[in-house]
Amino acid sequence: MAPSISPLDIILSSPGETDSFGYAIGRLLHGGELLALIGELGVGKTALVRGIVAGLDIPAASVTSPTFMIVHEYQGRLPVVHIDLYRLQRHEEAEAIGLSDYLTDDAVVAIEWADRFLELLPEDRLEVRLAHRTRTTRGVRVDASGSRSRSLLAQIKNIMPPTSRSVRASIRSGKRTSSR
Repeated sequence: MAPSISPLDIILSSPGETDSFGYAIGRLLHGGELLALIGELGVGKTALVRGIVAGLDIPAASVTSPTFMIVHEYQGRLPVVHIDLYRLQRHEEAEAIGLSDYLTDDAVVAIEWADRFLELLPEDRLEVRLAHRTRTTRGVRVDASGSRSRSLLAQIKNIMPPTSRSVRASIRSGKRTSSR
């Protein structure tokens, strides 16, 4: 069993920092990762996904919230499946969209409102919880369960700057800093 890793808690002070944080995550992905995105309306889940897909060499402008379509797929360095479970009420609905079919070793899967159906998701997942702090500032907690996700979280921690003030510049430049 892989060793436990403590969660990462950071503050993102602007939508640009949310984008940059997502971009940094996207650069680290290899395929097969499940990103469970959790947070209230308007907290930045779709903005985070825009950054992630940009990190996978997909135009960020192509990303829109899949609330009404439920699933969007993008192709870049890796295939990305972007799912929004907001409108679904019952397990049968989540199963009817073929949720389990999207969870492959090739694709990166980012699921907004994942907390609605956590019990249907694989145990090995990176949970990203976003919370409003102010109108523009977000608190983010990243936690991992499973060996693949713990490895990804360790890599994310390795590239994070010591303070959130420099998140955008440090991540975009690819500068490595010590772990927090």
